[in-house]
Amino acid sequence: MKVINAEGHILGRLASVVAKDLLKGEEIRIVNADRCIVTGKRKMILARYRKKRDLTHRRKGPFFPKRSDRIVKRTVRGMLPMKKNKGKDALKRLKVFVKVPKALLKEKMIKIEIASELNSPSFMELGDLARLIGSKE
Repeated sequence: MKVINAEGHILGRLASVVAKDLLKGEEIRIVNADRCIVTGKRKMILARYRKKRDLTHRRKGPFFPKRSDRIVKRTVRGMLPMKKNKGKDALKRLKVFVKVPKALLKEKMIKIEIASELNSPSFMELGDLARLIGSKE
């Protein structure tokens, strides 16, 4: 089981690495999901995520999450082949947490070097984005 600390990691890069590892059969836990980074200008990020939120029909969907841990899980889901059984099974092996749970405090946390290299001068933390699109965290 891998425990990944998402603090300071870029969301898309983190999700792609996690998706590959899940397809290999590993169990992964992501902690500190609200400290994950989305790159780009603040207005553009908000516009993109609000558009995803407003696209939905209240009863019929597609449903896009507001909470930061669910946004991370949804991003990883987008990189898995969900129409096949291997994609569905891979997603079941992923757990995402906003903070570090007591059960995982003693575990060694991994930092992914590829996902933590920040080249963009403008970015936004996922927790701030979640609050701005309507999360009650």
